Amino acid sequence: MPTPSLNPAPEILVIGAGPAGLACAMELSRKGKSCSVIERDHQVGGLAQTITIKEGDKTFLTDIGPHRFFSKNQYLYDFIEDLLQEEWRRVPRLTRQFVDGKYYNYPVNFGQVVRNLGLWKSARIGFDYVLARLRYDVFKKPMRTFEDYVVANFGRALAEFSMINYSEKIWGIPCADIHPDWAKQRISGLNLWSVLKNAIGLGGKKGPKSLVDEFYYPQFGTGRIYEEIAKHLIESGTEIKTNSEPVAIRHDGKRVLEVDIKTPEGMQTIKPQHVVESVPLTAFLDLLDPKPPEEVMQAASNLRWRNQVYLFLTINKEQITEDNWIYFPEKDIPFGRTSEMKNFSPDMCPEGMTSFFIEFFTFEEDEIWTMPKEKLLEMVMPYFEKWGFFTKDDIRQSYLMKRSHVYPVYDTTYKGNVEKIREYLDGIENLIYVGRPGRFRYTNQDHSLEMGIIASRMILEGRRYDMDSVGAENEYFEKGPIYEKRI
Repeated sequence: MPTPSLNPAPEILVIGAGPAGLACAMELSRKGKSCSVIERDHQVGGLAQTITIKEGDKTFLTDIGPHRFFSKNQYLYDFIEDLLQEEWRRVPRLTRQFVDGKYYNYPVNFGQVVRNLGLWKSARIGFDYVLARLRYDVFKKPMRTFEDYVVANFGRALAEFSMINYSEKIWGIPCADIHPDWAKQRISGLNLWSVLKNAIGLGGKKGPKSLVDEFYYPQFGTGRIYEEIAKHLIESGTEIKTNSEPVAIRHDGKRVLEVDIKTPEGMQTIKPQHVVESVPLTAFLDLLDPKPPEEVMQAASNLRWRNQVYLFLTINKEQITEDNWIYFPEKDIPFGRTSEMKNFSPDMCPEGMTSFFIEFFTFEEDEIWTMPKEKLLEMVMPYFEKWGFFTKDDIRQSYLMKRSHVYPVYDTTYKGNVEKIREYLDGIENLIYVGRPGRFRYTNQDHSLEMGIIASRMILEGRRYDMDSVGAENEYFEKGPIYEKRI
């Protein structure tokens, strides 16, 4: 159980019990280092937590959006298998886009596109791709934006069909204003030619199985990883304090000296030797006392975050689709993605029932951010009824959830602003900032775990590592080996 008060002078303070913070604390604990962990939420896991919903004697579990685990780091597979044992299971992946009433695999299956669109539209896709390669390869048109990148690699027709609309729905800005880093980080190495080679059998049959086809997932939700880490930490003497958050971080420009923490018992000031934190980068700067220089604060004010609103429905149906999750790129559809948790693990729902998780991408000033669940449900039901997914009579209950600072917006100016902030924070020698929010990098949970492990090594070894090398491989972000369990 959480401790009633915090060590006033811990060797290490970890702010945020998400994947990065907990991985750091776990590695430190294994090396005999004690630390204090604080988390503003009532449970651990951050954006990777699993929520339990009770309806009488029925229990539904849901992640906050679709979480699947894949990595090129064998250590992470072993790390989680040690925690979960038989709960750590292999799951077949089915991810599709739903466009104009038809399903399309994601990533793109060219044969399926031809069947659904017909020869004429498919020929147009091929022609646009050849034209794009001429423009960007032969005539050397520069790739300055995300739009440039996807048009160069897929052609205008396929880019607009499959990627541009959905990306603009996620970020809320035109693709011409999105930095190409978004594409390089998420779909590097994926293009129409690689799709075609795979379709006609030239992609190679040997080598590791692609994680496009399978992934690992815990039996009772991805949050089980972090619940088990927290359990092991507490048993080993590490203190974890939930419903607690920093309100001021005092420093002298070179070191963090004190941290004021608001806990359920009141305010407490502690003096850690090291601080590892995953607070959203822009919010963290506001906690510093004294404040950073004006140019750093100005850089932070230029950064934007995309929030999410979630509608979770419990359903009196055996199953809605076979998909783990579905993308909806068309702009006139108000939601962007759905998940059916039963298709990750049957233990996420009671027998004979299912659930449906609906995601909306939004800024705080958008109407959807403050919309009540009744209005959201009224807005989405015509789509699901028209497509034959389910009817309003099939719904048991609906639940509204919200999260801010979910997606760091990669606009065309973000990189210079982030570099200015990092240059300042890197001057505080006993501070390490990690995770998607902490580093303003849209990475998956495996990369956040890696960042936490690297942070622990920085403390243990007294040296700096390049945190931004994590997840920077020049290869399609969701492709790699799926490792076998150890015997």
